[in-house]
Amino acid sequence: MPENNAAPDDLALDTTLPPRAGASPAQPDFDLDGDTLREECGVFGIFGHPAAAAITALGLHALQHRGQEAAGIVAFDGARFHSERRMGLVGDHFSSAATIERLPGSAAVGHVRYSTTGETILRNVQPLFAELESGGLAVAHNGNFTNGLTLRRELIREGAICQSTSDTEVVLLLTARSRRGRIMDRFTDALSQIEGAYALVALTNKKLIGARDPLGIRPLVLGELDGCPILCSETCALDIIGARFVRDIENGEVIVVDAAGVRSLKPFPHQPMRPCIFEYVYFARPDSIVHGRSVYETRKAMGAELAKESPADADVVVPVPDSGVPAALGYAAACGVPFELGIIRNHYVGRTFIQPTQAIRELGVRLKHNANRAVVAGKRVVLIDDSIVRGTTSVKIVQMMREAGAREVHMRISSPPITHPDFYGIDTPERDKLLAARMDLEGMRRFMGADSLAFLSIDGIYRAMGYAGRDPRRPQFTDHCFTGDYPTRLTDQHGDPDRRQMSLLAEAS
Repeated sequence: MPENNAAPDDLALDTTLPPRAGASPAQPDFDLDGDTLREECGVFGIFGHPAAAAITALGLHALQHRGQEAAGIVAFDGARFHSERRMGLVGDHFSSAATIERLPGSAAVGHVRYSTTGETILRNVQPLFAELESGGLAVAHNGNFTNGLTLRRELIREGAICQSTSDTEVVLLLTARSRRGRIMDRFTDALSQIEGAYALVALTNKKLIGARDPLGIRPLVLGELDGCPILCSETCALDIIGARFVRDIENGEVIVVDAAGVRSLKPFPHQPMRPCIFEYVYFARPDSIVHGRSVYETRKAMGAELAKESPADADVVVPVPDSGVPAALGYAAACGVPFELGIIRNHYVGRTFIQPTQAIRELGVRLKHNANRAVVAGKRVVLIDDSIVRGTTSVKIVQMMREAGAREVHMRISSPPITHPDFYGIDTPERDKLLAARMDLEGMRRFMGADSLAFLSIDGIYRAMGYAGRDPRRPQFTDHCFTGDYPTRLTDQHGDPDRRQMSLLAEAS
């Protein structure tokens, strides 16, 4: 997912907090939109279907949770490439027959975007397209190249002209400049120079190509509809169009689809697979199957493990909607405490608009979440959320529960504390903005104003994934946000994993 638009620094954390558990911390202004893990990006591609663009648009609808800033589709009609790229949601731009008619052809690739490198501007919207010596090449990318800015600088010094500020453009440039002959050799030559995480779909005038990074950090699956191969980020995109799931693309695998069928290439040295654990915690849609595991059932298992590790004397278990719902169901079942929807979320609100005064801004928070007073008043409440980033959302939710009459508020988080930033396609803040990197458990509890606070342990999340625990010699997942164990070199960080890639992008511009 190429592109980075860091969430606004809406809060300078105030660590001078009142000592008593029930106190509401006196904080400045909270923007709940800035206190979340952003959803990476989603990719989709189909080859050989007469309704390729329409099917791609439907697939992108299913992947909308992975990025809401922009969407794009490139189609090929046998003679020409056609591109439609727009800022905003898929449904706002790709639901009309007129738009789909501007994308003729039997092959198409599409992308939904949340930026992690590159500005939020139209020229960064994917798929990116370029005319090469061998013909057109369109590329859509989920992930982040940890040496993308370094490669970009080198290419510019050698005379390359960049049309975007996206790291995805590096793939086009490296492919164009490769000395190898055939397009597939040039494409894999480009990938061999890239570090980091990626799931790519690409379209030429003869082929649909899919590629997954050597560690398999970002997901990519192969499906089939009416005999036509499909590549996409999650199985939920196959479900929406009635397609059949074939298999996961393996780590380090390159898939080539053309008139002769589907071929698999393994151009890179084999490495043990380490998929991103946050696909299960937060990013993937609950109805998706990721590497044979139901995301929904895995999140319930995380909640159940959390209940075993950190039970609470409570009357009701309440999820922080929507991502906390499966874990809350698992927690409630494991500890025998009733599950209730104690917070109601308004699904028809986008980013909270900027308000002129603090008082009005406080009301704006309630546009998204409101307490269900009938459920929580007079009760000892266990709040279940999937993760904590800055902690500002948690402060507001705890306060909301108390204002609705909750007698006690206990916060439980169904993943370990996030202590390190990500450089593989998740837009996390700098380390000094991460609450768990700034405070110990008691400090975080006081900051939130909760009566108690607990996180799922790193071994607990591995148990929920079906392992006995985390193997420190060979971790089964990419879990650096919890452990600081980055699985690849961070070349663009110059050895400092806490420096943001955006600052390097500004320097390179």
